[in-house]
Amino acid sequence: MKIFNTLTRQKEELKTITPGQVKIYACGPTVYNYIHIGNARPICVFDTLRRFLEYIGYQVTFVQNFTDIDDKIIRKANEEGSDFAQVSERFIAEYKVDAQGLGVREATYHPKATENIQNIIDLISSLMDKGFAYRAENGDVYFRAARFDEYGKLSHMPLEDLEAGARISVGEIKEDPVDFALWKAAKEGEPYWESPFGKGRPGWHIECSAMAKHYLGDTIDIHCGGQDLIFPHHENEIAQSECANGCAFAHYWMHNGYINIDNRKMSKSLGNFFTVREVAEQFGYEPIRFMMIAAHYRSPINYSVEVINQSISALERLYNCRDELDFALSQAGAEGSDALQKAADEAKEKFIAALSDDLNTADGIAALFDLCKEINLRLNGEEPQQKAALEHAAQIFDELAGVLGLLYNRKKNEVTPEIQELVDRRQAARKAKDFAEADALRDQLAAMGVTLKDTPEGVQIIIK
Repeated sequence: MKIFNTLTRQKEELKTITPGQVKIYACGPTVYNYIHIGNARPICVFDTLRRFLEYIGYQVTFVQNFTDIDDKIIRKANEEGSDFAQVSERFIAEYKVDAQGLGVREATYHPKATENIQNIIDLISSLMDKGFAYRAENGDVYFRAARFDEYGKLSHMPLEDLEAGARISVGEIKEDPVDFALWKAAKEGEPYWESPFGKGRPGWHIECSAMAKHYLGDTIDIHCGGQDLIFPHHENEIAQSECANGCAFAHYWMHNGYINIDNRKMSKSLGNFFTVREVAEQFGYEPIRFMMIAAHYRSPINYSVEVINQSISALERLYNCRDELDFALSQAGAEGSDALQKAADEAKEKFIAALSDDLNTADGIAALFDLCKEINLRLNGEEPQQKAALEHAAQIFDELAGVLGLLYNRKKNEVTPEIQELVDRRQAARKAKDFAEADALRDQLAAMGVTLKDTPEGVQIIIK
């Protein structure tokens, strides 16, 4: 598999630290609110990366953190008159609802910053001992960015440019504007932890370095996240990790592109800020996932009602094809054409080639739709299809959809005795030319989520 490495700005063959195993760290949400539509993209994209790597035989350890202590969380708690832990736990639970709705699998580990305070303190202490960090007059601990010769190597910006663009916030006392906080001294009324450098709480960047080290080791295979994290977050992770550990932090860096809303940057001030929950309540979760992976992950994408409706239509085509395949299987025999077997194998080959080329999900989806087209063509043709070939096509179809994390709402047609009785009564009414009764029974079945399709082979029962 080849991956576009942000660090080198080129595609590179994936060579893991341990053959057959992949260690991945993905930056997770700061849990002070519902995740927004932009958050959904890395969540869906890198879930697909994990699924594909497992599909082609890798054992994957996937770590995604929760930032559960942060200025925004404290502010939210103060606004509500509650506790920071109540806020973070509530929105971790809400995140899990949305992630499950999007078909995202749970990470191997979902560490929280507050569960790793000692790991964070140990890492900061190591940096201070080596002269890479210092305690300022106000009690904050900062990283000396200029002491790391390669600072800026991920964002490909020289230190002089970064220093020129750096700003010192109110209350910060730094040796250099580009230095960043590792530990924030406790303020009145804020939560804090005891440490060798005084009461306080971790800065944002240090938590990911500490958790990656604890759960995956000093060097990891792939670090991923949104494009907005390249600088300063990931740049700072590299600096503090490599200075503390004395080795490379991550061999490959993957970053997904931005999301625009109706061709404009998402912003609360523009009134085009949407949470995943809001969009899902109107359109469902699965169309959101489809939209997030329909384009190459490094390309920007545009969210609009038109785009989400296109995703709904595309999913309907896939669901309908799979239902038709199930019905054909129920009618098929041992004799017939085996052409679908070859078509399925070709689709699988194209799919693997596409995703092996820097996770090209757009071409992977195209391969699945090629198979869908071939299935529809064969099922609507005059030549009967061999059951074994249909079973093989169904297996490949499910494999490819599964890697993409799609069709997870598919319900196999479990025809209850009640449904079968109504279907039989409708067929009897049609035979007796009592079309009013037949239509009434069809409407009754539709209200139960059952659709009937009359075919030359018999009535097809589709349960939604």
